[in-house]
Amino acid sequence: MAERVVIVDYGSGNLRSAQKAVERTAREAGRAVAVSVTREADDIAAADRVILPGVGAFAACKAGLDALPGAVEALEHAVLVAARPFLGICVGMQLLADRGLEFGDTPGLGWIAGSVRALEPSDPSLRLPHIGWNAAAGDAASPFDGVFSARRDFYFVHSYHFDADNDAHVIARCDYGGPFAAAVRRDTILGVQFHPEKSQAAGRALLDAFLAWRP
Repeated sequence: MAERVVIVDYGSGNLRSAQKAVERTAREAGRAVAVSVTREADDIAAADRVILPGVGAFAACKAGLDALPGAVEALEHAVLVAARPFLGICVGMQLLADRGLEFGDTPGLGWIAGSVRALEPSDPSLRLPHIGWNAAAGDAASPFDGVFSARRDFYFVHSYHFDADNDAHVIARCDYGGPFAAAVRRDTILGVQFHPEKSQAAGRALLDAFLAWRP
């Protein structure tokens, strides 16, 4: 029976690109996976795996998620109660934090303790947003060490970063005028700052590891 992978549509994110990337990754690995994009809380609550994308400002993304009837409650049931694997992408990762400091102070989901703060590169010649390919390296034992130990290049587009309260939750880092969290993890929750759907073979390696993950 195919696993149900749900990509949450709350008005933000590269939904079709993410869907196609997951479908291609599953097909190439021979995995039986049914991928759907949904706005329905019941679909989220019943999913075997959940992906939350995100593009834009933290506050706008959180407002869009809050406006989707029952979505936050369904996410909390699927991830925090039923312990199903979850992947947050870019702002979808940032929303895991306690708060975001972009255009004010906005509460996040609070699943991984920390705050989302502006990138402040030590080199003034480095422009914001941070756009383009950069290496992410793992420095903690995790099911995703194989993805990050090779220092693969991933595609980033962001001006803010996840400042985790507990360094143990940061499983990969990137450097852009100073280190920042490229990937965070707690229990069945994974978040990546880069866009796996735009990261070609490196992105497929991450998605394949996510689909194989049995936390």
